[in-house]
Amino acid sequence: MRRARITRKVDNREERLPVQQVIAQGGELPDFTPVPRQCARHDGWTQDRQRRFIEALADTGSVHAACKAVNMSTVGAYHLRRQPGAESFRAAWQAAIDLGVQRIEDVAMDRALNGVDVPVYSYGKLVGTRTTYNDRLLMFMLRNRAPERFAEGRAKGLNAIGQMELKRLKKQWREEYEREQAQGGEARIFEALETKLQALHQRHLDSMSPRARAAWDAFKAIEAEDEAAGYRWWDDPEHPKYDEGADEDDGDDWEERALPAPGWRRRVPAEEAPEENPKWRRLKDEGWE
Repeated sequence: MRRARITRKVDNREERLPVQQVIAQGGELPDFTPVPRQCARHDGWTQDRQRRFIEALADTGSVHAACKAVNMSTVGAYHLRRQPGAESFRAAWQAAIDLGVQRIEDVAMDRALNGVDVPVYSYGKLVGTRTTYNDRLLMFMLRNRAPERFAEGRAKGLNAIGQMELKRLKKQWREEYEREQAQGGEARIFEALETKLQALHQRHLDSMSPRARAAWDAFKAIEAEDEAAGYRWWDDPEHPKYDEGADEDDGDDWEERALPAPGWRRRVPAEEAPEENPKWRRLKDEGWE
């Protein structure tokens, strides 16, 4: 039985897209060598069809749309890309994708500036259209095309090279930090903080009026005299809290204690401490009165 030969049906929709528009905008398609084919079929990947495919890919940025423009399948396009001798074809493919991305950016910018017409319906009937603007799309385009002006100080995503550089810097900063710690860096930090605090205190003193400064100096002088004499408030009958300290005597030696024990005014005898979880009692319980 003789098998019928299946040939590709000619599609009348096959047409060449206007790649000149993309080239006029600054892009340029490189000249490439078509992939050699063992069998020259009129409905296969001929040299002319390969060139038109690359041009359509530059116009649309879509492999599916480019294959549809030349009446070929995406599976066949990727198969052709993997064939021996397709190095030049793969390079032209990548260049066309770059041009297609540029066109997509231009379309996005046009939508951000001029808006998109959205149909308006009333009671199920189309009554008109209105133009809507996407401010988020506009800001996205501005941040990507002019990041130095519209990035607002936000951190941008890092590519592989940027991530490697960040990792290297982190390692370098960690080594510097450990080196400073080994050389007494913590002591120097505390010393710098102390110097800064003293400078702030001196600035505060310099901003005082002569009367306030004289009072401050007198206060510091009296405080120094009390410290030198070993002054303790619980030994001073003229101190307002002298009586409160004298009433509390739990056996400790007040002469040897510099400050009262924490919570000494809030102590509750153990027998008077309330139960945390009182037990409910009934008449039949023992000990009920």
